[in-house]
Amino acid sequence: MKTPDDILKIWMAAVNKGDVETLISLYDKNAVLIPTFSNIILNTTEKIRDYFERLKTRERLSISLHEKTFHVQKIYDNIFELYGIYCWRFVVDEELLNFEARFSYTVNLDLPNPILHHHSSQIPRLL
Repeated sequence: MKTPDDILKIWMAAVNKGDVETLISLYDKNAVLIPTFSNIILNTTEKIRDYFERLKTRERLSISLHEKTFHVQKIYDNIFELYGIYCWRFVVDEELLNFEARFSYTVNLDLPNPILHHHSSQIPRLL
């Protein structure tokens, strides 16, 4: 059985490889993704696939976890909330930029496709 930590590690490795099939395999067929770089709530496998297909075209795309921010909360049996901060990186106008984002996942480890809900949003700049 995978752990909640494993789900995040697999997800991040798939982003870093541009492996859309692995990413899609992590999301339940009824999953909802509120993505970092879109204003559209993605609630079908096709919409989630399209988002990651477009995202993987970004030059030098990568993601890394701020380890100290990562937390797992058990909700019930094998249902967990994962949350923390990660940093997206990719080239925009020939410059490698960082995009800090907070994230949360709801995962059910009893399911073959464990991600039920995923929300990721850029951290606003402080005034």
